[in-house]
Amino acid sequence: MSLQSLYDLPAPAKLNLFLHVVGRRADGYHLLQSPFVLIDWADTLHFERRADGKLLRHDLGPALPDDDLCLRAARALQAASGTVGGADISIRKHVPSGAGMGGGSSDAATTLLALNRLWGLHWPKSRLAQIGLRLGADVPFFVHGCNAFVEGVGESLRPMAWPRQHYAVVKPPAALPTSEIFGHPALKRDTDPVIVSGSPEEAGHSGVPAEWVQKFVGGFGHNDLQPPAEDRCPEVAQAARWLEARYGNSRMTGSGSAVFSRVGADEPSQATDVAAGFENLPPHWVGRMCCSLAIHPLAGWAD
Repeated sequence: MSLQSLYDLPAPAKLNLFLHVVGRRADGYHLLQSPFVLIDWADTLHFERRADGKLLRHDLGPALPDDDLCLRAARALQAASGTVGGADISIRKHVPSGAGMGGGSSDAATTLLALNRLWGLHWPKSRLAQIGLRLGADVPFFVHGCNAFVEGVGESLRPMAWPRQHYAVVKPPAALPTSEIFGHPALKRDTDPVIVSGSPEEAGHSGVPAEWVQKFVGGFGHNDLQPPAEDRCPEVAQAARWLEARYGNSRMTGSGSAVFSRVGADEPSQATDVAAGFENLPPHWVGRMCCSLAIHPLAGWAD
């Protein structure tokens, strides 16, 4: 009997530990370098097989746009595979939208991984990631499911073994359109590229040499998108100052508007201690203490 449903599937968010814009392609796409780290702030999705070929989304929380990345991912996989199957997709959003945390891209990746299994396609990750890249630059990262040093327009992933870290993450109410940030005249587009020496074979299974991982842990780099975001939305600068005053560091993730701080704790009890006062967020802000994930919970769902 074929699989009929899949429930309680996570779609975790990510943080960009730094984000450097190192150039621009002839087609206008920006070339980036950024360590992506999965965190335990996640949406939850449910999937039920339909025999009529229809793809329907059901919002279990705040209403999403009519044509979100989940539905676009489902349609793309359905068309590419030629399957006659459909699906009811239910989603409970927890990751804030317009935050630079990859929430929509992660939802799309979980959709690709889930429907690949629900429809019995047995496609490898590489094939799913090709569909994902056409949907958004962050989708392949979530499909592959491991922390990675990401380059190009999101298609080049160098896995890295990431130590357990805690992060305080806050998001002010404003949502920043990515296109506006990348189109901002103040955006620096020529940051010197980071040279990660050593091949993946020389570095072991992680793909990134240990000394570079330690630099990332220590707060190396910056986010080239942060100055344009702060110019466009003063609340980003306010969030950065709010976190800086409490944890001594802050940085925007992605194109914003969420900002995070590295927290010096590697045990849950310590993280609880350093979170004291974190609950007193300004009105209408959202935030939480997050822990990095060693691997995506669905990482083993495609070869």
